[in-house]
Amino acid sequence: MSCSDTTAVTGPAAVPRKTAGHAVVVLAAGGSTRLGFPKQLLRRAGEPLVARAVRLAADTAPDRLVVMLGGHRDAVAAALTSAPGERCDVPAWRTGIAASLAAAARALQGHAGPVLVVAVDQPALEATHLRALLDGAAMAPSGCAATLHGDRPGIPAVLSPVLFAQAQALHGDRGFGGLLAALPQPALFRLEAPALQRDLDTAEAVRRAQADGLLDRDS
Repeated sequence: MSCSDTTAVTGPAAVPRKTAGHAVVVLAAGGSTRLGFPKQLLRRAGEPLVARAVRLAADTAPDRLVVMLGGHRDAVAAALTSAPGERCDVPAWRTGIAASLAAAARALQGHAGPVLVVAVDQPALEATHLRALLDGAAMAPSGCAATLHGDRPGIPAVLSPVLFAQAQALHGDRGFGGLLAALPQPALFRLEAPALQRDLDTAEAVRRAQADGLLDRDS
């Protein structure tokens, strides 16, 4: 894994707080094998989804912002030329999401606050979703928050430092969903956002998103 600080994270000035600020991990290392072309580069309002996710993440004013790169690495990095944050290569990206999360945990060693994990393939994602998760996690006994996908917690999600430290134990395509689901129900803030449940894994899913105005038709 290699990381480079391309530019400082931008966003509103941080409000003084007693606890450590949050970090953001943007998962952009997938190979889009089912779709057949990089979903990171699909566009909404002319903006590549990966750049849009990074922009929304930066607007939460994180202490650190790390973008994980792997599949289609050069093309995705080119779409982020002027975007804020650190770029981290994930050599083992083909093995699944766990490789990106473990690499992110290594990159964020020393960070003592919560970690917001964001995907790039949710075209309906808005800043209000991320703020609701951060606010919910701050109030939750576990310090965690997650978006409901059916009845299961998933991403975007906010992980406490204790939970995020377990990233090294994840394998394959298993993310933090199982660990979040194992938390006592009152301990986890759950965000209901049905629009975030749709994926972009197939050409048909992309066409539906285009028809709903969530992706540009020439993507």
